[in-house]
Amino acid sequence: MENLKFIISGGGTGGHIYPAIAIADELKFRFPDCEILFVGAKDKMEMQKVPQAGYPIEGLWISGLQRKMTLQNILFPIKVLDSILKAKKIIKKFKPNVVIGTGGFASGPLLKAAAGMKIPTVIQEQNSYPGITNKWLSKDAKVICVAYENLDRFFPKDKIVMTGNPVRQDLIFIDENTEDAVTYFALDASKKTLLVLGGSLGARRINQLMAKELQSILALDMQIIWQCGKLYFEEYSHFNEIPNVKVVSFIDRMDLVYAAADIIISRAGASSVSELCLVGKPVIFIPSPNVAEDHQTKNAKAIADKKGAILIKETDLDNQFLETFSKLISTTKKQQKLGKKIKKLAKPNATQDIVQQIIKLIKK
Repeated sequence: MENLKFIISGGGTGGHIYPAIAIADELKFRFPDCEILFVGAKDKMEMQKVPQAGYPIEGLWISGLQRKMTLQNILFPIKVLDSILKAKKIIKKFKPNVVIGTGGFASGPLLKAAAGMKIPTVIQEQNSYPGITNKWLSKDAKVICVAYENLDRFFPKDKIVMTGNPVRQDLIFIDENTEDAVTYFALDASKKTLLVLGGSLGARRINQLMAKELQSILALDMQIIWQCGKLYFEEYSHFNEIPNVKVVSFIDRMDLVYAAADIIISRAGASSVSELCLVGKPVIFIPSPNVAEDHQTKNAKAIADKKGAILIKETDLDNQFLETFSKLISTTKKQQKLGKKIKKLAKPNATQDIVQQIIKLIKK
């Protein structure tokens, strides 16, 4: 297969960008001579992240609908039309074999234009509850790669393929890194480690919870790695003065931090959930309620319903957290059970399986 070309669109958040880059990397690995072009939304995160990963990107003038009436909403239909026209020009010039969308504003006009030009399209849906864009695109897509069951409520059943979400390959062998992790984070090997993840920007409610319950957690003979996010680091960095507490804004060695952790508290974005399945440690999910369609709660519930994690809603934290956490810490059997069950839900070959679906669509 010579001179293969792919256009990929995914952006707005890391949860859409990371899978898009992982798919691009796997395509490059399989077809070193292939050409890949990204299409994103102007002024969004992907316009920086994609070039940093080594791929070219074109921007469309597109944004989402706001919940209240704004000038942005009045401009929305114009932006969609403008973006579809620009997407058609990009497709005409680049001549891709397949167009792939991982979600985000730009994937709507791009995949709509591609389908109208009879170019096969693939959707990669990360969440247990799809966003408006992917629902809109699903009837024209050739294949819809999903990470959760029961999505035939939203998508045509015959197009759905269960692949899982792309995950970092360095997380597959984290058990071999425990000693390195203890050294890297200067931990006490005799204590259990709680890892708190609030996402790159941070999670206000999780940070408030940690500040309130810190002494109670430390009293259980634990040490804490608390990723508070860059928006909150200044506010919470003074907790670093307390022994056995490490507050950081960002963690660049996720492989080591997961290896160090005995228990994890996390938001429930799709990429995080997929990573945590692979990691196989006991998890308490505290989903963000401030996301479209409340999809984080649905992601976490899909795991909790299979006894693979504990789910506590933000509104229940004050009543439930400390009792739930103390019980978990005191019951090794419960920790092992949760770790085993969540690990069973992992899909370590997701990226390869998605690329396999893309390859099937290439016209021989």
